[in-house]
Amino acid sequence: MALMTGEAYIESIRKLNMQVYMFGKKVEDPVDDPILRPSLNSVRMTYDLAQKPEYQDLMTAVSGLTGERVNRFTHIHQSAEDLVKKVKMQRLLGQQTAACFQRCVGMDAFNAVYSTTYEIDKKHGTHYFENFRKFAAYVQENDLTVDGAMTDPKGDRSKAPHEQADPDLFLHIVERREDGIVVRGAKAHQTGVLNSHEVIVMPTQSMRAEDADYAVSFAVPTDTPGITMIIGRQSCDTRKREGGELDVGNSEFGGVEALTIFEDVFVPNERIFMCGEYEFAGMLVERFAGYHRQSYGGCKVGVGDVLIGAAAVAADYNGAAGASHIKDKLIEMTHLNETLYACGIACSAEGHPTESGNYLIDLLLANVCKQNVTRFPYEIARLAEDIAGGLVVTAPSEADLRDPKVGPYVEKYFRAAPGVSTEDRLRILRLIENLTLGTAAVGYRTESMHGAGSPQAQRIMIARQGNLPMKKRLAKQIAHIKD
Repeated sequence: MALMTGEAYIESIRKLNMQVYMFGKKVEDPVDDPILRPSLNSVRMTYDLAQKPEYQDLMTAVSGLTGERVNRFTHIHQSAEDLVKKVKMQRLLGQQTAACFQRCVGMDAFNAVYSTTYEIDKKHGTHYFENFRKFAAYVQENDLTVDGAMTDPKGDRSKAPHEQADPDLFLHIVERREDGIVVRGAKAHQTGVLNSHEVIVMPTQSMRAEDADYAVSFAVPTDTPGITMIIGRQSCDTRKREGGELDVGNSEFGGVEALTIFEDVFVPNERIFMCGEYEFAGMLVERFAGYHRQSYGGCKVGVGDVLIGAAAVAADYNGAAGASHIKDKLIEMTHLNETLYACGIACSAEGHPTESGNYLIDLLLANVCKQNVTRFPYEIARLAEDIAGGLVVTAPSEADLRDPKVGPYVEKYFRAAPGVSTEDRLRILRLIENLTLGTAAVGYRTESMHGAGSPQAQRIMIARQGNLPMKKRLAKQIAHIKD
């Protein structure tokens, strides 16, 4: 099958019979719901750009499984160059959507599961690697979008999965059959799951022998019986139902998360990639987290480019672009953003092959990248709000601007630099609001903190990967100290 067009992607999602709930009601038509559609448009962009010759090198790759050209979001990384192109692709998509385009989790799950299943098979003589290769080839041949599901609700964080008062707080196996397994539980914060054809489930943390039933990885279609999605609430989300587009800020694109319930879901044997091999849960989590922390050096940078541009436009419209402190703030925003990008490129360029043959990023640098992402976008957002001014949060609505009675007052009193319309000024301010406070902030500011693991998770990995004993030896050698 050729690469899917964006329109064909939309229609393929429309054919799925997913169980989606929002605001206490079942969503009968998720594709055309005004709150949900912008998130679908963001995924569509990953298909539309792959159709453009000028983006072929970034958006597509030649599959090591089929030999055919595939969307890079379904690709198994074959080199450090592949890893670098991944980050560049993510920056491009962030620039084009100013939102979360939702396919990174599936791509990162693809590559983590690929190498981990190889090593499980090597130790246990299982057939997970072949299972996954067949699944990956199926996804590539049909150009499907895949969600990666790792985060469990976790319940009491002080207790292991098997110690929880409610065993379902971590997704687990409840029945083993000759033809497959039955699982129960939930995955939280699932970005883009309702815009995906398939979902790959992974364990959420390292496991002990007592947690063997929780050490499970598999893939199923998103409309499999027993799967229910409950859409997460976002700031300003109902503005999308008001009919206007100015107040939304970014009316075309967005992201969406869901609590995804697995209520006695059957998984056939050929779709199982881990089934009780608890000692490999940590490896899978570590590799997935590394890939996903690399991703943030691309996607967040692309959205940051848009936010920096919006702040610069706001300064122009306010008549303040010539002020030295404004110039300095824009420089600082750019410095922070490019530092994130440098980390994403660095951990990619230092990538190396796994035993299975696909490439893994440098885990230390990937975790440094994400640690910076937990901080820098917050400062970039603060500076954007500083430059834009208080009107970001006090501007009247689009309905007031259009109103025959009060509209002229809005026009008169919120006009600024000569030649700039009040409407254009309000549009750029609403975009800044969207990126720093509104629905897009979920995929930029807040996700920068908690996506791919909390800041402490990266610090733990930095401690593990930092090789402090080697650095001690270097210091003693230079100081001529003998043990």
